[in-house]
Amino acid sequence: MEDNSSSSSVVSGVTQASFLQKTLERLSSTQNLKLKTEEAGPVAVIALQRYLSEQTEGQQLDSYSYDVTVTDGVWRAKCFLHPSLNHLVHSNSLKTGSDIRITQCSFVYNERRLGHGYICIEQLRCAAKISAVLARVNTVSSLPMLVKQGMERSVVLQSDVPLQVSRKHYLSLWNNDDPEGDIWMSGSPSADTVLDVSKVTLLSTLDSSFKNTWKPLPLLVKIIHKSRLRYYGKFGLKIDYPYQAYFEVADQSGTMSLVLWNELCPEFYQRLNVGTVLYLQNYTLKQSYSNRSRPQMDHHRMKTFNSVEICLNPRNPASVITVVSPKSILPQWGLPDISYQFTARSELEKLANNSACDIIGLVTFVGRVERVKSKGKGPEKFWTYRWVHAVDGTSDHPFILELFSTSQAEIFSHICPMTYLVCTQMRVCHVEGSLPYLTSSCETETFITGYHKGQPYVNDPRVKSFIQWTKTLKDNVVLQKTAVGGYYRYPRPPAMFTQSMADAQVPLVAAADLKRELETLQYREHKKLAIQGQIAVVQYMETPKTPEPQGLKDKEVPSASTDVCDQTVTYPSHSSTAKQTLVESSTSHCTDSSSESRRKRRIQMRNAGRKNTDEGEEQAEEESNSAFEEVQQVGLSLEGENPHSDSNDLSWESSSWAKQQQEVSEHLCQGGLWQDSICRRFTLDEKNVLLQWSNLQPTRWTPLRIADALSPVLCPGYYHVTILGINKQIAVDAVYIPVVSSSEPQAVGLPRDQHGNTMLSCLSSGFLCPLSNTANNSEETLPSPEEILATASELEDTHVVCILDLCHLGGDKVEVMISKVYRLTEVSLD
Repeated sequence: MEDNSSSSSVVSGVTQASFLQKTLERLSSTQNLKLKTEEAGPVAVIALQRYLSEQTEGQQLDSYSYDVTVTDGVWRAKCFLHPSLNHLVHSNSLKTGSDIRITQCSFVYNERRLGHGYICIEQLRCAAKISAVLARVNTVSSLPMLVKQGMERSVVLQSDVPLQVSRKHYLSLWNNDDPEGDIWMSGSPSADTVLDVSKVTLLSTLDSSFKNTWKPLPLLVKIIHKSRLRYYGKFGLKIDYPYQAYFEVADQSGTMSLVLWNELCPEFYQRLNVGTVLYLQNYTLKQSYSNRSRPQMDHHRMKTFNSVEICLNPRNPASVITVVSPKSILPQWGLPDISYQFTARSELEKLANNSACDIIGLVTFVGRVERVKSKGKGPEKFWTYRWVHAVDGTSDHPFILELFSTSQAEIFSHICPMTYLVCTQMRVCHVEGSLPYLTSSCETETFITGYHKGQPYVNDPRVKSFIQWTKTLKDNVVLQKTAVGGYYRYPRPPAMFTQSMADAQVPLVAAADLKRELETLQYREHKKLAIQGQIAVVQYMETPKTPEPQGLKDKEVPSASTDVCDQTVTYPSHSSTAKQTLVESSTSHCTDSSSESRRKRRIQMRNAGRKNTDEGEEQAEEESNSAFEEVQQVGLSLEGENPHSDSNDLSWESSSWAKQQQEVSEHLCQGGLWQDSICRRFTLDEKNVLLQWSNLQPTRWTPLRIADALSPVLCPGYYHVTILGINKQIAVDAVYIPVVSSSEPQAVGLPRDQHGNTMLSCLSSGFLCPLSNTANNSEETLPSPEEILATASELEDTHVVCILDLCHLGGDKVEVMISKVYRLTEVSLD
């Protein structure tokens, strides 16, 4: 290194050549650095952190900014991602655990703060999914942080805070509800101080004296409900920590709402739990905000004071919050016991719609985590949710749970089969034609095995009864009924499709709008919509099986959450006789712009009249071979061809399709069935791999140990369907997976009306008739794909409405699934 090196001094023991260090040195003599392909050494992404963008003049590219921490195996460096590359995060093409090559960067000084600057990544390429860099690193946290010379004392550069100094904290990567970063305190010891409770006031007194002149005497209260966090940050808001959290607190006189504001949330939110006793001073009162969610508390049998709420502020005045140690709580304080309203599954049908209940159950199915865009004002934000099934032994049906994030990220991400799950303040949803399900509210809290100790509900009689029931179960029997991940939708669409339903719940879109919806989906975002037209092609595809890997046991593989399961099963062409090949998501060589454009090409890029079919097949075959070789790096492979792909007996094509195909202007296509669309059997040995596979991409990379191959998929085959729009200008490909066994998660709540197993009746009902009791005997009792496709001629020129589920699976993978097909006789124009 030259004497005038701009990077910090070499740390003892660091003697390897460093791409990051060399890049920082070169940036000392140039404002912008463009690197040739051979110069751009690979670096691994080990952290990806999000925060609200600084407001700038002119057009705002994105509401959020991203800091990317990378390593070359020698140094770590926290860099700023140029906003023009944010789309790579939105699609999860840029993700932790993968390698990238930086092809253009600059060094940005903060003009308003001394000694602060950072590398800005302006262009990059996403390299192979299996990180070669991380395979050489034993402990990432032990690597030194690369800082420009003269900036070593910068607190920002050495702390878990954003590089944009106007922002003081990070947000969770995929939603705004979960605490994120080191600022969130938890587990602090409660105070053992002696409290003067002789001058405390009661909640009833606050309610009656709110409009009078009063001096705020101390309060002594117990928390009986806790809401999830609310982040209200937006451009122009001069608040460093714009958070709010509601609690319901009680004393001997009744209950009242308490609001925790701003920087008190990072300090106290995770320390304040149901059952916690608080001694409060310097609080303020204000009139209650009426337009907000409230827990249902009739079961507490206490008076509720809704006109005012207690505010705890960090200043003006600074509230004093004392968390009372449990051993210091005295019976004479008269604080109420925590009350629950546990409901058995057998009682669920009797509860009124939107009523609240608490449940406990043994988890049998956990769906993948998905996101849905919030319709509120301000910066774009997403809700994260997942579907869960849990049984309690009182009914043949499980609880069907729609669980949104409850600001308990650690618990939410570790819900898995065979765990005991408790959910509080769930709301009942009755749906015509389906079993009732429960959805979480703002006040819902969830607890799983490992988090039950010390919770007030452990002594509830319903909980004790449930525990006794679980002792009669055998693990190996229950495990056979478990599943994780894959495509899952509930409730089923109603029997009739109406225009009012299209306007309010499932928008009926033009075929041209469908293309835009596909292109603008973000990672794990789900949308449901309807399209009208006719079905032109149906092909049946068998699901390739995953053979046992060789020599992989107990091998550490970086970021296996997506690397193991990112392959497609097949990639059907639009000809019924075309050869099927196995291809993988093609994010392995993307630049800042080519990833997005390639994704759009994969969505459409199919002019029906083009003549380059042979070239396209050769390219697909090359991609297939490349992807197959990459998968083999972790010891997994899939069969490269569908054994029935050349059989005309397993496909049907409309007699007019050959001519219509020449007139179609665009053919929107998403390939075949993605592995991420298929649920898998849960095993205890594969627990961590399956959890990471079904969860969202993590903010920080951690090594994952794989013991064996992933469990087999629960899908013998599927139908690849081409839908031609009503005006015959645009076509779209979708996947239909019929339910074939009552043991499948999707079978729960299905109406069991008998039908003739025609192609159209199967698409309409969602299942084959009759459902088998086990997946093993389905081949003996169910009609074969040949028999079903033999009836497909009734689809000829038939006007239908198709309900489609769209979900972005990362990279350029977008799942398009058929949920239901309506005949015109099942459509109402009212």
